[in-house]
Amino acid sequence: MSFINNELPYKVKDIALAEFGRKEIEIAEKEMPGLLSIRKKYSASKPLRGARITGSLHMTIQTAVLIETLHDLGADVRWAAAIFFRPRTMPLPQ
Repeated sequence: MSFINNELPYKVKDIALAEFGRKEIEIAEKEMPGLLSIRKKYSASKPLRGARITGSLHMTIQTAVLIETLHDLGADVRWAAAIFFRPRTMPLPQ
């Protein structure tokens, strides 16, 4: 299963980690039932349609869940991260 959308403008250091990152996001979703209930309740009506949300914040797995929720609610989301999303077991980029 591929989660890579080649039509989106993004830059990542190692796209080969996308599948592992997706698994981490799925684990985090189970730890964030509030966001998931909002996503489930409102994703069909897209209450944030037309909203443009831009953020710059330390990128964590939980931040990814927030971004996906905002997107599912209809927002156009762009994000810049100073520290790359990475598995907790991997070292920081040098």
